[in-house]
Amino acid sequence: MNCTTHANAATADRKWLHISAKDQVLGRLAARVAQILMGKHKPTYTPHVDTGDFVVITEASLVKVTGRKAEQKEYIHHTTWIGGLVRRPYKEVQAKHPTEIIELAVRRMLPKTKLGRAMFSKLKVYAATDHPHGAQQPVTITLS
Repeated sequence: MNCTTHANAATADRKWLHISAKDQVLGRLAARVAQILMGKHKPTYTPHVDTGDFVVITEASLVKVTGRKAEQKEYIHHTTWIGGLVRRPYKEVQAKHPTEIIELAVRRMLPKTKLGRAMFSKLKVYAATDHPHGAQQPVTITLS
Protein backbone atom coordinates (compact mmCIF):
# COMPACT_ATOMS: atom_id res chain seq x y z
CA MET A 1 0.00 0.00 0.00
CA ASN A 2 1.48 3.33 -1.05
CA CYS A 3 0.87 6.14 1.40
CA THR A 4 1.98 9.72 1.17
CA THR A 5 3.89 10.73 4.26
CA HIS A 6 4.14 14.32 5.41
CA ALA A 7 7.26 15.43 7.19
CA ASN A 8 7.14 17.11 10.57
CA ALA A 9 9.71 18.62 12.89
CA ALA A 10 10.29 15.32 14.69
CA THR A 11 10.98 13.30 11.53
CA ALA A 12 13.20 15.90 9.82
CA ASP A 13 16.62 14.35 9.17
CA ARG A 14 19.05 17.27 9.25
CA LYS A 15 22.66 16.99 8.16
CA TRP A 16 25.56 19.43 8.33
CA LEU A 17 27.05 20.48 4.99
CA HIS A 18 30.20 22.51 4.31
CA ILE A 19 30.60 24.67 1.21
CA SER A 20 33.66 26.68 0.23
CA ALA A 21 32.72 29.99 -1.40
CA LYS A 22 36.14 30.36 -3.02
CA ASP A 23 35.70 31.36 -6.70
CA GLN A 24 31.93 30.71 -6.54
CA VAL A 25 29.53 33.13 -8.23
CA LEU A 26 27.44 34.85 -5.57
CA GLY A 27 23.96 34.38 -7.06
CA ARG A 28 24.42 30.74 -8.01
CA LEU A 29 25.88 29.95 -4.59
CA ALA A 30 23.04 31.72 -2.78
CA ALA A 31 20.34 29.99 -4.85
CA ARG A 32 21.78 26.54 -4.16
CA VAL A 33 22.22 27.26 -0.44
CA ALA A 34 18.63 28.55 -0.19
CA GLN A 35 17.38 25.27 -1.70
CA ILE A 36 19.40 23.26 0.81
CA LEU A 37 18.16 25.36 3.76
CA MET A 38 14.54 24.90 2.64
CA GLY A 39 14.99 21.16 2.08
CA LYS A 40 13.95 21.21 -1.58
CA HIS A 41 16.79 18.83 -2.43
CA LYS A 42 15.17 16.05 -0.37
CA PRO A 43 12.32 13.75 -1.37
CA THR A 44 10.66 14.49 2.00
CA TYR A 45 10.27 18.21 1.23
CA THR A 46 7.13 19.66 2.76
CA PRO A 47 6.43 23.37 2.19
CA HIS A 48 5.10 24.10 5.69
CA VAL A 49 7.89 22.25 7.58
CA ASP A 50 11.55 23.14 7.96
CA THR A 51 13.20 19.97 6.59
CA GLY A 52 16.41 21.58 5.37
CA ASP A 53 20.01 20.95 6.39
CA PHE A 54 22.54 23.09 8.23
CA VAL A 55 25.03 24.84 5.93
CA VAL A 56 28.49 26.11 6.88
CA ILE A 57 30.04 28.43 4.29
CA THR A 58 33.73 29.29 4.56
CA GLU A 59 35.96 31.64 2.58
CA ALA A 60 33.14 34.15 2.10
CA SER A 61 35.65 36.87 1.35
CA LEU A 62 36.64 35.08 -1.89
CA VAL A 63 33.18 34.96 -3.50
CA LYS A 64 32.94 36.41 -7.02
CA VAL A 65 30.36 38.50 -8.84
CA THR A 66 30.02 38.62 -12.61
CA GLY A 67 30.08 41.55 -14.98
CA ARG A 68 30.51 45.03 -13.53
CA LYS A 69 28.62 44.28 -10.31
CA ALA A 70 31.76 44.82 -8.22
CA GLU A 71 31.74 48.49 -9.28
CA GLN A 72 27.98 49.08 -9.66
CA LYS A 73 26.23 47.02 -6.98
CA GLU A 74 25.01 48.88 -3.88
CA TYR A 75 23.44 47.67 -0.65
CA ILE A 76 20.62 50.04 0.29
CA HIS A 77 18.61 50.30 3.50
CA HIS A 78 16.65 53.02 5.25
CA THR A 79 17.04 53.95 8.91
CA THR A 80 13.39 55.18 9.07
CA TRP A 81 14.65 58.68 9.87
CA ILE A 82 14.10 61.55 7.46
CA GLY A 83 16.89 61.48 4.88
CA GLY A 84 18.11 58.18 6.34
CA LEU A 85 18.73 56.33 3.09
CA VAL A 86 22.06 54.50 3.44
CA ARG A 87 23.93 53.27 0.37
CA ARG A 88 26.99 51.07 0.72
CA PRO A 89 28.98 49.98 -2.35
CA TYR A 90 29.76 46.29 -2.85
CA LYS A 91 33.52 46.77 -2.49
CA GLU A 92 33.12 48.49 0.89
CA VAL A 93 30.86 45.76 2.25
CA GLN A 94 33.22 43.08 0.92
CA ALA A 95 36.19 44.71 2.65
CA LYS A 96 34.52 45.29 6.03
CA HIS A 97 31.88 42.54 6.35
CA PRO A 98 32.43 39.79 3.73
CA THR A 99 29.98 37.41 5.40
CA GLU A 100 27.14 39.91 5.07
CA ILE A 101 27.18 39.65 1.27
CA ILE A 102 26.31 35.94 1.28
CA GLU A 103 23.90 36.26 4.21
CA LEU A 104 21.88 38.98 2.47
CA ALA A 105 21.79 37.09 -0.83
CA VAL A 106 20.54 33.90 0.83
CA ARG A 107 18.10 35.64 3.21
CA ARG A 108 16.40 37.39 0.30
CA MET A 109 15.85 34.03 -1.45
CA LEU A 110 14.08 32.45 1.54
CA PRO A 111 10.40 32.88 2.46
CA LYS A 112 9.59 36.10 4.34
CA THR A 113 7.86 34.30 7.22
CA LYS A 114 8.63 32.77 10.61
CA LEU A 115 9.56 29.59 8.78
CA GLY A 116 12.00 31.50 6.57
CA ARG A 117 13.68 33.00 9.65
CA ALA A 118 14.03 29.52 11.15
CA MET A 119 15.58 28.28 7.91
CA PHE A 120 18.01 31.21 7.83
CA SER A 121 19.19 30.45 11.37
CA LYS A 122 20.71 27.19 10.05
CA LEU A 123 23.16 29.14 7.86
CA LYS A 124 26.65 29.76 9.28
CA VAL A 125 28.99 31.97 7.21
CA TYR A 126 32.69 32.61 7.93
CA ALA A 127 35.17 34.81 6.07
CA ALA A 128 38.17 32.51 6.63
CA THR A 129 38.73 28.78 6.11
CA ASP A 130 38.29 27.74 9.75
CA HIS A 131 34.95 27.39 11.56
CA PRO A 132 33.83 26.21 15.02
CA HIS A 133 31.50 23.46 13.74
CA GLY A 134 34.03 20.63 13.50
CA ALA A 135 32.21 18.58 16.14
CA GLN A 136 29.17 18.31 13.85
CA GLN A 137 31.36 16.70 11.16
CA PRO A 138 29.98 18.62 8.18
CA VAL A 139 30.17 16.86 4.83
CA THR A 140 32.00 18.97 2.24
CA ILE A 141 30.10 19.39 -1.01
CA THR A 142 31.15 21.14 -4.19
CA LEU A 143 28.75 23.17 -6.27
CA SER A 144 29.20 23.04 -10.01
